[in-house]
Amino acid sequence: MPFNLPNVLTWMRILAIPLFVGIFYFPPSWLSQSDQNLIATIIFTGAAITDWLDGYLARVLNQTSAFGAFLDPVADKLMVAAALIVLVYLSRLDALIAFIIIGREITISALREWMAQIGKGKSMAVSFLGKLKTASQMIAIPLLLYHDKINESFDPQKIGTWLIYLAAILTLWSMGYYLKVAIPQALKHG
Repeated sequence: MPFNLPNVLTWMRILAIPLFVGIFYFPPSWLSQSDQNLIATIIFTGAAITDWLDGYLARVLNQTSAFGAFLDPVADKLMVAAALIVLVYLSRLDALIAFIIIGREITISALREWMAQIGKGKSMAVSFLGKLKTASQMIAIPLLLYHDKINESFDPQKIGTWLIYLAAILTLWSMGYYLKVAIPQALKHG
């Protein structure tokens, strides 16, 4: 396991998950609901930024590694899954939407692993739909975490809900794209 700055940032995202989840278990005498929302939003947003930053630094500093390429998407999926579960727990997100997004991530990860084993991993590269899905998801989740209205005119919950529904639609659409690529291989190697 290479010890470099990009991998340290990835590990920091993973280690932030218990703190991120734990914030919502603090008693109201320690942190108000608004403070919990704000701190969780900051942690998640920081994780999203380090997700971009670790990949950028790995390329710029020439510190890419097989371990980093494995760990980075795992950290992303763990943080997003934790956030979605917290949002369901807080009744800010429908469980079906969380199931669609988390289920797709597990399915596509397994599919990518299988495609790599049969030598077709490059055909499962991230698509534009996948990037669009990730962008809408990474904007929606902090809005849903923050939850409280800003100046009575900006409702993060409403906008976040629309964006997470868009992310769910894009999730299904991109999963269809990946399955379309993989099914011929499954029939061939099945």
